[in-house]
Amino acid sequence: MSGVNVPMDEALEGEASQAQVFLSLGSNIDREHNIRSGLNALARVFAPLAISPVYESEAVGFDGDAFYNLVVGLQTTLSVGELTACLKGIEKDHGRVRGEKKFSSRTLDIDILTYDDRVGEVDGVQLPRDEILKHAFVLKPLVDLAPDALHPETQTSYQSLLKAADFSGQDLWVVPFEDK
Repeated sequence: MSGVNVPMDEALEGEASQAQVFLSLGSNIDREHNIRSGLNALARVFAPLAISPVYESEAVGFDGDAFYNLVVGLQTTLSVGELTACLKGIEKDHGRVRGEKKFSSRTLDIDILTYDDRVGEVDGVQLPRDEILKHAFVLKPLVDLAPDALHPETQTSYQSLLKAADFSGQDLWVVPFEDK
């Protein structure tokens, strides 16, 4: 994974035809291995990546082991549908089984948070992902990468959204996560 984490402005420079995308990654099964391996898989396809700090948080919606969560920024020429297929392939390669309950343990979960400023259903994906506004483990690492960027639907900066949010009961903390 060495060399894939670059500053956000450098990672997202590129041709006008490329879409700026933010992804949420999470794992609570063999967390460090699956997050590291998932980042390596993303870097092989989409480098350079902008990578937030990794946060640990309690499971939400079910009793389970704590999760590692982070946000990745990248650029791609893939459509939303093509990107979704690629991400599902990476999840499958990491033991993800489709058809699991919404709130359950995950080897690797990768969700598209935003795709440029698209709003609405695109290729079967709801954009922007509503978890941005619901969960500290999504919004906080997004703020770390793009504090002044605007939420495509609310047109409010992510930093302002975080300041206004009530995430009581959603504790999270940065965990050491170095390139190996």
